[in-house]
Parts: sequence; structure tokens; C-alpha cells
Amino acid sequence: MTTGDNSSAIAVKKGTAVKARILIVEDDPSIVFGLERNLTFEGYEVVVASDGEKGLEQALNAKADLIILDIMLPGVNGYEICQILRKQGFKTPVIFVSAKSQEADKVRGLDLGGDDYITKPFGIRELLARVKTILRRVREDQAAPVEIGPLKIDLAGHAVYRKGKPVPLTSKEFELLCFLIERKGKVLAREEILKRIWGFDYDGTARTIDNFVNRIRQKIGDDLNKPTFILTVRGVGYKFNAEV
Repeated sequence: MTTGDNSSAIAVKKGTAVKARILIVEDDPSIVFGLERNLTFEGYEVVVASDGEKGLEQALNAKADLIILDIMLPGVNGYEICQILRKQGFKTPVIFVSAKSQEADKVRGLDLGGDDYITKPFGIRELLARVKTILRRVREDQAAPVEIGPLKIDLAGHAVYRKGKPVPLTSKEFELLCFLIERKGKVLAREEILKRIWGFDYDGTARTIDNFVNRIRQKIGDDLNKPTFILTVRGVGYKFNAEV
């Protein structure tokens, strides 16, 4: 079994930059369908487990940023999963979802290390709001500045510095830069970038990405003709140079 903290180096999400991985442990197919669909639309990466044993295995090994955890599960129940995670040293945030609405049930879940508790049936907007709130809190608590060559990225402060001097990036430019850095060395297609940063309903084109990348390059001092940081992968998209 894997033990210890599993927080990402740059856990910046949609609306702030890079998607988070959310594990859903739930045995009701209709609830899973709704959650998976809405969370994916919001830009999150979703992993699903339909029973307690699979849920515990995924929780220990999937490196999730947040777990949406049902209590009444086949096999290992949600309380037990959360208790095991905390004993193993995992700090992954847990939102309990359950038809058990008594105050004693909620208190037990929170006492075992849960971060929130929402009763069924629940509104998807309420759940999404709670997910965003918890992820934002965790990100602000854990995000240490990232230094790459002459660049310093202050995630909590949404600021970038080059050789100690502030770089005036817009919010979208900051999100895009963080998205590329978090996937350092990985080739990202323009279409993927567009969906992750601007959302599925944005009516933009690949040219939008090109324009933003060029502006970021200029602002961080990257040579447009021979860039050091953001590399162009012809016919595909971009990647942040893993050798920097």
C-alpha cells in the first residue's frame, strides 16, 4: 500500500488553471452518472469506484485531489475508508455524501477526518460549490512558489516574477502558463488546452491558444523565434520544456 500525502506539485484547477483529479466512491449508477458528467464538464479529471474495496484501493493509489465518498457501500463502508486513509497519513480532502441525515452521522463522519458532509438528495450546484471551496482552500494552504530558471510562480498570489521583477500576466495567461508547467515535458494539443482553460462551451479556435502563448512568451522573456520555456510541437500544440 502507498502511504503519505498525495498532494500535487501544482494543483491548479479550472478557473485557476489545471484540473484536479476527483475520486467518486458511489454504488448508485444514476448518482455516479450525474456527478461524473458535471465534474468532467467543470474541467476535473474523474475516477470512479463502485464499491468499498475498489474505492479504498483507488483512494490509496489514484493520487486523487479530493474524494466524494458515499457511506453505505458494498464491502468496506465510507467511514472505514476515511478512517484507514487518515491512519495511513493521507490528507486527501473527503466529502461524505449519504442518505444518513442524522446529526450523529454527520458528526461521526467529520470526527473520522471528513472535510464536509452532504445529505442525499443534493443539488449538483451545491456539491460543485463545496468541491471548489475545499480545493481552493487546500490549494491556498499547500501552494508554495514554483521556481523554474529565472521564473518564480506564486500560485497562491496568482503572480509571476522574472529575476525578481513582476510579470504582468492576465488571469487567463496565468492559468495557461500554470497548466503548461504542471504538465512539464508533456505535449498538449491545442484543443485540450482550449477545453481545460476556456471550458467546453467556449467558441474559440486553435489560433486563440497561439496568440496567448506568444503573449506569455513575450512577457516572460522567452525568445519567440527560439523559445526556451514554451516549446511548439508542430501540428499538435505546445509543451513546457522539461529541461529548464
